[in-house]
Amino acid sequence: MKPGASLAELLGHKGGAVYSIAPDATVYDAIHAMADRSVGALLVMRDDALLGIISERDYTRKVILAGRSSRETRVEEIMTSNLVTASSSQTVEEAMKLMTEARVRHLPVLEGGRVAGVVSIGDLVKWIISAQEDVIAQLSSYIHGSYPA
Repeated sequence: MKPGASLAELLGHKGGAVYSIAPDATVYDAIHAMADRSVGALLVMRDDALLGIISERDYTRKVILAGRSSRETRVEEIMTSNLVTASSSQTVEEAMKLMTEARVRHLPVLEGGRVAGVVSIGDLVKWIISAQEDVIAQLSSYIHGSYPA
């Protein structure tokens, strides 16, 4: 893992599994799918078209706090459709800045207009910490004279 790595590199390391749900599915089905996959959000897709994203945050704010029923509310009624996305060529650091400024926790990554994967803020933090640990190890090896020429 290296500083300045692209999101394509991160997805190659983490895997590009994309968990999605149809817009006409119930919110209950979406929450169940998130729990089964241990993820905090699902892309909302029809075929290969990205329509939005539904997150645990959407559920708590737009269903629970609004007194709606998760078994009767459809995903498309509460999904976030004004999406923040990134290109697979963008760096991890650029994605971190984008997510921080937009205040989002999940970022769909596009390649050639198609979904290549999703990264979470946790994925980015983990990558950056690992990259920093690698740099520290290299510097330590250099200082101790065991760094390869």
